[in-house]
Amino acid sequence: MIVRWGLGALEPLLAELGIERALLVTSGRFGALDVQVADRFTGVRAHAPVEVVAAATDAAGAADGLVGLGGGSAIDTAKAVSAATGLQLVAVPTTYAGSEWTGYFGMRDEARGAKTGGSGAHTAAIVYEPQLTLDLPREESVGTAMNALAHCAEALYAGPLETATTGARLLSTQLPLVAADGRDLESRTRLLEGAMHAGMALAERGLFLAHAMAQALGGRYGVSHGAMNAICLAPALRFNAAVVPEAVAALAQALDVEDAPTGVEGLARLGGFVRLRDFGVPEGDLGAVAEATAGRPAARGNPRTASAADIEVLLRSVW
Repeated sequence: MIVRWGLGALEPLLAELGIERALLVTSGRFGALDVQVADRFTGVRAHAPVEVVAAATDAAGAADGLVGLGGGSAIDTAKAVSAATGLQLVAVPTTYAGSEWTGYFGMRDEARGAKTGGSGAHTAAIVYEPQLTLDLPREESVGTAMNALAHCAEALYAGPLETATTGARLLSTQLPLVAADGRDLESRTRLLEGAMHAGMALAERGLFLAHAMAQALGGRYGVSHGAMNAICLAPALRFNAAVVPEAVAALAQALDVEDAPTGVEGLARLGGFVRLRDFGVPEGDLGAVAEATAGRPAARGNPRTASAADIEVLLRSVW
C-alpha cells in the first residue's frame, strides 16, 4: 500500500498510478473541495446504502480511477465501486475509521434494516491530510477513534502486534486532547497516525465480537458505527478475557490503565457513549439483535464462542 501525507500529494500520486480521469466519491460536505479530478459523485450517505453505491457505480462509467474522500461511509462506497468496476482507488480518509486499509466494505440495505457488504476493492494508495479532520465534530471524532481502538483491541486476540499496541497508545493519549480542543492540529495528526496503525492491524487480523455487535446494531437502526463500537467494546473484552487474558492485558498496558475495559469506557464517555438506550435501541429488540450478531462472520470467528444468549447478556449489560 502506498501511503502519503498531505493533500498536495494527491495529484502527483494519481499521475504516478496512471489515473487521468478520476471520479471523486464523497459527500456534499467535501463536494467542492479543491482537488484535481475529472468528475465528482457527492451523494455519499451514512452506512453506504446499496442504492447510493449503485448510483456511484453508474457515475464511474467514464472514469479510469477513483478518489474516495471522507469518513468510513465514503471510503466504503468508493471501495464497493472499485470492486464492481475494477478501478484503482486512492483513499483520503477524513475520520479515524480505518476502512481504507481493507479490501472489504460494508453497505446497508435500508429496506431490510440489515448490514451487507462485499470484498475485492482495488485500493492502491492512501493519502492522510490532518487538516481535513479539524472540523470533525467531537462526537464523530470520538466515535471513529473508538472504532479504531476496537481494531487494535481485536487484533491483539491472535497475539502481540506492534501496529495494534502503537495504535492503541496513540489513540488513548491523543483522543482526550482532541476532545478538549478539536482545532489542535498536532493532536489531530497524532490521532490520525494512531488510526493508521489501527487500520494496518485491522488489515492483518480482522474483526471479532465487538464489531459484530456494532454491525448488527448499525444495520438494524442506522446508528453510528463508531458509537456502537464505543459502547460494545468493553463488554466484548470482558467476555473474551476468559480465553485471551494476555491480549486484554496487553491492551491495558498500551492504554496505561489497570483494567482495559474500564479504560475503554472512560474514553467512550468523552463522546457521551454509555448506553444503547440513548441511541433509541428498544430493550425488547435485544434478543433479535443478539441473534443477528451471532450469525455475523466477525462473531463466528471470535476467540471465545458466543451464543445468541451470551450476546444478549452483553447487550443488556450496556442497554
